[in-house]
Amino acid sequence: MTSNLRILALTSRSAVACLAPAANLYWLDVGADWQLDGPDGRPVASGRSQTVPLFLDGLEPATRYRLTTSVGSAEFRTTACGGLVDLTQHGADPSADATEAFARAIAAVPPGGTLRVPAGRFTTGPVFLRSDMVLHLAHGAEIHARASRDGWPILPPRDDQGRVLGTWEGLPDACFASVLTGIGCRNLTITGSGVIDGGGSRGDWWSWPKEARDGARRARTIFLSRCDGVTISGVTVRNSPSWTVHPHQCRDLAVAAVHIESPPDSPNTDGLDPESCRDVRVTGTRISVGDDCIAIKSGKRAPGGASQDHLAPTRDVVIENCLLERGHGAVVIGSEMSGDVTDVTISRCSFIGTDRGLRIKTRRGRGGKVARIHLRDVEMEGVATPLAINAFYFCDPDGLSDAVQSRDPAPVGAETPTVSDISVGRVTASNASHAGAAILGLPEAPVRGVRLSRFAVSFRADAVAEVPLMAACVPAMHHVPLYTDHAEVAGQVDLPQPLESAPC
Repeated sequence: MTSNLRILALTSRSAVACLAPAANLYWLDVGADWQLDGPDGRPVASGRSQTVPLFLDGLEPATRYRLTTSVGSAEFRTTACGGLVDLTQHGADPSADATEAFARAIAAVPPGGTLRVPAGRFTTGPVFLRSDMVLHLAHGAEIHARASRDGWPILPPRDDQGRVLGTWEGLPDACFASVLTGIGCRNLTITGSGVIDGGGSRGDWWSWPKEARDGARRARTIFLSRCDGVTISGVTVRNSPSWTVHPHQCRDLAVAAVHIESPPDSPNTDGLDPESCRDVRVTGTRISVGDDCIAIKSGKRAPGGASQDHLAPTRDVVIENCLLERGHGAVVIGSEMSGDVTDVTISRCSFIGTDRGLRIKTRRGRGGKVARIHLRDVEMEGVATPLAINAFYFCDPDGLSDAVQSRDPAPVGAETPTVSDISVGRVTASNASHAGAAILGLPEAPVRGVRLSRFAVSFRADAVAEVPLMAACVPAMHHVPLYTDHAEVAGQVDLPQPLESAPC
């Protein structure tokens, strides 16, 4: 294996290769020809990739392959398969609801085996996955959530052992089960060239974004609770009822060469929301949604002295060679961060057309800390505010109250959030609008240790002044290199071009 070619996310029938990942972002500067040879040396597939992630599908289990590309070559062996079950063997038919067929097929998958969804559209309600299995969506396959919620299972706030199960915006709450739901799974893989359609545009999901109906909150498309050793690769996940992929209290999660998409006006359809998770790696993934592309969370402190046992940290997250487009924020931390979010590295990514690039948001009452967040080797285009850190985020019903928004120092305690050790290096942002960096800390807990190095921002000439942070008492602005209040910042925002007009 050469240093220009990495193989990751191996399954029994698929693999993800990263072509020249250290020298490129998501798109390759120069397209790469590739050929895949089987164990007998004969060509199996070939093509030309314009992107760093190359998804290889339709492979045979426990088989050695050689991938030769114009940037390097590598040999790899697919994993073994304990047995193959086809969904249609258990009564699935594109002309009928396949919910029961999915349940029968999953029950029939042997340990280490694969459930294959063949080409065709299979309409279903929630599907409950289990440990030691691969869900493989063949090319042309679509898992298609039905429009009606009749009979849709509801996850209670806690299971019979008192552990959080249903969760909504950082608090235990009853939620409709997701189209794909995994609870307590180990060694689970979701892979293939097919599509998982969450059905957000069907039925009424998007008409009640912040409500509960029929006793529950909106479904996600993929929800994973307390799962370890999960790989999601190759698939397209779209049209989610709310957050698209939501791992909660999971460990050892890999997301590679996945495409996540929802309409720009779909409410709260975040792309990927790892919450209270450890050891997360997101590679070569493209996200374009109606809210934040990637939102890293760790639970929300319950008000009024209620139990905080649902809080757990998120740490050791790596996001690399991704394309994040059009969302409210490209990579966002918070505002549900009460259990701590630490040790996050974002590198070699492209952010295009998002409202903000790296965004950290919290407020009084959250508690918790955000620390050791590193953004490097990233290019942004048309991102209104490339770096936004806001400790006065006006979320929740009391978000505009004096207790939350007062600029007078408040007592420091368990409900005081802290933000520290944020580094931005070798980052170029073109056609920004409002501020290169807008950083607002609490007077009682200023933002500490922000380091800017080789952070170059150019502004669009026609930018209209707007408020760059969702907080009270922040002025509208445009063409402002650096706006700070109650923040410790080392370095500066470089301006490769003269400002077209004076800062507001």
